[in-house]
Amino acid sequence: MTVLNDTSPTAPSVGTPSRGKTRGGGLGRYVLIRFLLIFPTVFILVTLVFFLMRVVGNPITASVGGRLTPAQLQERLHAAGYDRPIVVQYGEYLGQLVRGDFGTTLTDHRRISDILLSYGGATVELVFYALIVALIIGLPLGMLAAYVRDRWPDVILRVFAIFTYATPVFFAGLLLKLVFAIWLGVLPLGGRASTRVELALGTIPNPTGIYLIDALRTGNSVIISDVLAHAVMPALALGLITGGIFLRLTRTNVIGTLGADYIDAARSRGVSEFRLVRMHALKPALIPIITVMGLQIAMLLGGSVLTETTFGWRGLGFELQYYLSARDFVAVQGIVALLAVIVAVTNFIVDIVAAFIDPRVRY
Repeated sequence: MTVLNDTSPTAPSVGTPSRGKTRGGGLGRYVLIRFLLIFPTVFILVTLVFFLMRVVGNPITASVGGRLTPAQLQERLHAAGYDRPIVVQYGEYLGQLVRGDFGTTLTDHRRISDILLSYGGATVELVFYALIVALIIGLPLGMLAAYVRDRWPDVILRVFAIFTYATPVFFAGLLLKLVFAIWLGVLPLGGRASTRVELALGTIPNPTGIYLIDALRTGNSVIISDVLAHAVMPALALGLITGGIFLRLTRTNVIGTLGADYIDAARSRGVSEFRLVRMHALKPALIPIITVMGLQIAMLLGGSVLTETTFGWRGLGFELQYYLSARDFVAVQGIVALLAVIVAVTNFIVDIVAAFIDPRVRY
């Protein structure tokens, strides 16, 4: 697979591998290596989270130590195994993770795996919406900025990108709520759905926890529109930040590609500038954008904590904020460990997609 046809007069002269025999093997080896890298990545992240959580002391003392007598505290520490060497605790923690056991919260004694199953879908759904918003904003506006580069629309778009990137997500969320929910009254103030819709979604068999999928399964347009209406503002608040990054990245890469020799050749044949941007410059410019997209997933997951709190969106970010306030570091550790797994797997998928689009990535 090649991105551009070598025989085409518009093809670039670089990065066109002629070693067809090694191309398939290169892809297989690349996928295998990227897949194996998931494990050390998750291991490092989980290890960092574990020891960073221990910097503040053991979880029981941090969360409920002030409400217990010294004897009761010592008894709780011994029962939970926190009076043993930290290396032993770390080994047991890794063993639990391998078995899929994330532990139990200290404050309300809920199994962390149940929290992850109950609220993980909400966070994944929000990040998906935000990514769609970022792509819708970033790609076309970035192409437009490249097309009108150095003219006043380009300046406006660049300022817009800087503004969206610099705006804190909670401020953007509050501003959106003020305009669309309070002043105009066209969107709901918060939550993932209205109460009656949540009750209706709770009655469907085997709900996924991702409201859009569950709403589509009902086939009820009122339920679907209600779910989408509740998602608009959280998705905008979270997606605008990444949209600004994509806009700048698309503009820079398209302008860079427009200076290539094969673009000059096409331009000399009378191909319009708009067609050059749309047909010839965008695809090569997508490669760094897709690569950055994997990194932006981690940023979106981090931003989901503030977004979910601002809009009352009951996802992992909302729960993480609650347990941070309660200083329940066992719960925090479990939720962050899962987010680390999601980030590692997402980066793996993004790397594979980039390799399919551009074979040069594999070499």
